[in-house]
Amino acid sequence: MGSIEPYSTSAGRRYRVRYRKPDRSQTDKRGFRTKRDAELFLASVTVSMTRGEWIDPSNSRITVREWGETWFEAQVQVKPATRSGYRYNLDHHIYPLWGERRLVEIGHAEVQDWVGALSARLKPSTVKQIYLVLSGLMKFAIRDGRLVRNPCEFIRLPRIERKRKGYLTADQVAHVASLCSSDADLVVFLAFTGLRWGEMAALRVASVDFDRRRVAVDESVVELEGVMTWGTPKNHERRSVPFPDFLVGPLAARCEGRSLDAPLFTSANGGLIRNGNFRHRVFEPAVRQAMAEDPGFPWVTPHDLRHTAASLAISAGANVKAVQRLLGHASAATTLDVYAELFEDDLDAVAAALTHRVGASRVGKMWAEPKRPAITKGPRPKKKGPRSGNSMVAPTGVDPVTSRFSVVRSTN
Repeated sequence: MGSIEPYSTSAGRRYRVRYRKPDRSQTDKRGFRTKRDAELFLASVTVSMTRGEWIDPSNSRITVREWGETWFEAQVQVKPATRSGYRYNLDHHIYPLWGERRLVEIGHAEVQDWVGALSARLKPSTVKQIYLVLSGLMKFAIRDGRLVRNPCEFIRLPRIERKRKGYLTADQVAHVASLCSSDADLVVFLAFTGLRWGEMAALRVASVDFDRRRVAVDESVVELEGVMTWGTPKNHERRSVPFPDFLVGPLAARCEGRSLDAPLFTSANGGLIRNGNFRHRVFEPAVRQAMAEDPGFPWVTPHDLRHTAASLAISAGANVKAVQRLLGHASAATTLDVYAELFEDDLDAVAAALTHRVGASRVGKMWAEPKRPAITKGPRPKKKGPRSGNSMVAPTGVDPVTSRFSVVRSTN
């Protein structure tokens, strides 16, 4: 597999290891002080090649900046907004520190210290997004045969505290919508369909099916550095979303006399509606006025109207799978993870439904209310063994009803 040769230097004798790479080209490594060190290196190279784990040292000498650009160009499947975030994190957080370092030089402890420094000045969610970019390009290097391990593995990230979501009741939706004047139907539409802002802004007149009371969500548009960028919906999943009957009139008015390719919702000047303009000029002033009129009115953002749609659907009896399809989540698990708090009342409803359905059956009559023995003075009676037959016997001093249901609660 290789050979070891001595050579002379001004500092004394050194050893050089010559070996062939998997492509049969020859390479070497110099500078070993003892022949034993050279033999150990050659043995490790032989073992790693046999296992298919050998990494060409020249491949890992590439810098983070060079490899980061290769990784970024390979991100062709991500959404435009996600790609824009990758670009920002590379240029502002990763390249300034790691850009000129070689991939193989970066260690786990250094990455942990870097994450700690970021956590001192940035939000936990922001730190996580920056970390995922560095970890992603390192994983890409492993798949390309440039690294053996990922120095970003097992890094401790700051805890992300989930913010309390803003939910509105149907009456509160109507109230804030009435304060948005000509955009009242847009507020109601978002609160009862759950579309993301970019999905709503990309709807066209042709997207509305009045017969089925559905809108087709096929595109999404987001504003990136002042430019409206079109793409597919999140998770690249196209879907059909229902809307309630009371939106038929407002949507029909939006469509009347317009071409099928025209945007369904537009700004005051007829162009694409932008989240920032709508939020600061229309929605937030309306919410402030509603809070001034009603101290119990919560502070909400346009995105909270999506949470409101989930809340209204669940309160109307929609199951988790229906809510998942409505909101366009990748899986029902995502829906449960995001909106688990909205299903809490279902636990009480399940117990009540079971009581109503099977309470009068044989199961409900298995344990009659036990008769408490009268307490009398005198010598303590001797313990008796279990009675024969099919009667259920509980240990002395244990209420069979309480004992039974305490086990059910601890299991759940």
